[in-house]
Amino acid sequence: MNKAITDGIVFMPPAFAADNLGQFARGDGTPGSATYNGLPTAAFVPADADFAGCLEVQKTDSTQKLRYMGQTPIFPGCYLRVSVRIKAMAGSLANVRIAGWPGDAGENQVGGVTMTGPETTLTSYGEVVEVSAIVGTGSRGGVDMAWGPTATYGHFGIDLTGASGGVVRIDDIVIEDITEAFLRDMINVVDVRDFGAVGNGSTNDSAAFEAADAAANGRKIFVPAGTYRLNDSVEINNRIEFEGKLSMPDGAILSLTKDFELPTYIDAFGGDEELALKKAIQSLMNNSDHESLDLGGRRISIHGPIDVQAAVPNRTTYAQRRVLRNGQLRAEENAAWDEETVTSQATYSTSNQWKLTNVVNIANIKEGSLVKGAGVGREIYVRSVDVGAGEVNLSQPLSDAIGTQNYTFTRFKYLLDFSGFDRLNVFEIEGVEFQCNERANGVMLAPLGTINVIRNCVFNRPAKRGITSPGDGCQGMLIDHCQFISHEGGVYAQDREGVAINTNANDVKIRNCRASQFRHFAVISGAHTIISGNHFFQGDASPTGIRTAGIIIAIRACNCQITGNYIDNCFVEWTNEREPEPDFSGGFGFAGLSITNNVMLSSEVASWFTSIVVKPYGTGHHINGMNVSGNTFRCVNAGIDRVERVDTSYANLNFANMKNVYFSGNTYHNITSGAENPLLVKHSQNSAAQVWDVDTDNRLPFGGRALEIESLVVRSRPRDENNVSKYHNPYAVGQQGSDLDKVHVLWPEPMLGDVTLKVRMDK
Repeated sequence: MNKAITDGIVFMPPAFAADNLGQFARGDGTPGSATYNGLPTAAFVPADADFAGCLEVQKTDSTQKLRYMGQTPIFPGCYLRVSVRIKAMAGSLANVRIAGWPGDAGENQVGGVTMTGPETTLTSYGEVVEVSAIVGTGSRGGVDMAWGPTATYGHFGIDLTGASGGVVRIDDIVIEDITEAFLRDMINVVDVRDFGAVGNGSTNDSAAFEAADAAANGRKIFVPAGTYRLNDSVEINNRIEFEGKLSMPDGAILSLTKDFELPTYIDAFGGDEELALKKAIQSLMNNSDHESLDLGGRRISIHGPIDVQAAVPNRTTYAQRRVLRNGQLRAEENAAWDEETVTSQATYSTSNQWKLTNVVNIANIKEGSLVKGAGVGREIYVRSVDVGAGEVNLSQPLSDAIGTQNYTFTRFKYLLDFSGFDRLNVFEIEGVEFQCNERANGVMLAPLGTINVIRNCVFNRPAKRGITSPGDGCQGMLIDHCQFISHEGGVYAQDREGVAINTNANDVKIRNCRASQFRHFAVISGAHTIISGNHFFQGDASPTGIRTAGIIIAIRACNCQITGNYIDNCFVEWTNEREPEPDFSGGFGFAGLSITNNVMLSSEVASWFTSIVVKPYGTGHHINGMNVSGNTFRCVNAGIDRVERVDTSYANLNFANMKNVYFSGNTYHNITSGAENPLLVKHSQNSAAQVWDVDTDNRLPFGGRALEIESLVVRSRPRDENNVSKYHNPYAVGQQGSDLDKVHVLWPEPMLGDVTLKVRMDK
């Protein structure tokens, strides 16, 4: 900044001349001051060995003043250097200093300010001495005369002090705008070039950046145009502004502790958003100054999967809470999103149920690949690959795949892929939209980890998967207030491929999410899962259409709570497809599932559609602990036979061994047979019979047997065929009829009357 250049301001007094000495005062320079014009003790010297032209003055006053009478303007933030060259010619040697008179807008003197600069003593004759002082409005280091904001102009020159009688020659008064000398201090900026940074793209500027940071002391660091190579990790503890850009090795960490947000990293790496995101995440997981990385609400264009562990190559495990929040990751069209599929032969054995062995072509199988083949359950992934041993470690056991066969391994590509970590704990993603554009998938978790959190996120049009767990990285995971939007809305439900969420480990909570038209909302393979407050819908435009499972509970002893959800045109499926030998051989059986207080809606479905399906993959299984209560089941534009059934594709349940099954307090609309257990049955016998045949009307859950009769109450006057009251004590026997779902009430003789029974299909 130089106002003489930028604004054309004239600061410089005119050079001394024979005809202008009237412009130079012997006083303060204000109007009316006496001048040097015609003064006998002063004269203009047109030629001098040292000066082109100068004023010769004999000192006659105790303080001999010389002031330019013109008003030199003073501007806030503008700093002037006043300098004069002088030499003693004869007589006493005087002292000399720069001096000035400060004036305000009313042409009054500004009081209380310093009006003189440092004093210099002339020590010899003929020696040219330069004296100078800096004047400005601000009190900054190096400013000799700080005049404050009131001063608007000054009259500048010199004072001669000390002994009188001596003669001096004075060169022209020079006034220069030197604001640029104070610019760095004025705008609180430290330039990395001042500390040796080169910015040529090859020279290692790491030390220069660290030196600039050390010197900044709270001021902002400025990185001017250029490419600055930082070969080493650099931590900047002051604010920083980038006009130029950085280049760094993958392993070098840039920690911007005072500007830790993605927009600053984008500036640092010349607008390369993907690189900036990787380097910012790298710093997040290597610096304790920040627990979260704010994406600044930016939409970040991503052209290929972000391997988070590769971005943080010095970490294979991480267990401190870190948060990625507030932005959008957008998958741009690129071949890097293409799925990779490998077909390979492998052997599976129940003695090694978590592995495939003798795997052909194993080097081409990617960790995190989806596994498909005969006897492979849904959402089985490659947890790890041991090329040397020829083994693939699986996320879950297979259901019925003993022997050798061909498998297909498909590796989906994810916007954020954490599978390269051995373990990742307490990592959180909050307020991020994954705009997958039908090309990318959302998030792949690490193979091991606990209490990771995904909240308030949107998974928009993922190619196949929203959140994928290839192992136990989902232990205790929290998925809250997320939205999953499929691109398969126009596809029939049975033809869809998308899965919003899968989990393998225990203690997962999925709450208050919304998912539209995936094949499955959640495939759950761990116990103690809580699924609450979600709305997921999977209908299509087909009349009497097929519907798919919204929630798949893939283990028998699940201890799972499904409560308060809106389950729309899909169903809950409970299987044991994670068992290599699926026939029942002991244990609790299908145990611990609670489905309560949900809204279960179906529309335009086939009459055999049901909202709850139990699918045993082997023989001999039974239910041992199931609570279905407080739900609202409703079918619109159609009617269905019942809301629960057993899928007998592989086997039926052992109805003789059912235990602790509760169906109560549910509401049924357009459902032919609303299940209850215990079931209250009212029977009226209008023709005398010794054995009353009481039908449960197909209302015992899953078409179960009448195993137990909790109570038998006679509701009217029992009478014989002659209408004579007989107060016999009847008893009941269950498991009657061809389907064993009827009850016989037995009397000692043929009787008429009414009874109420409470019948159970479990023990």
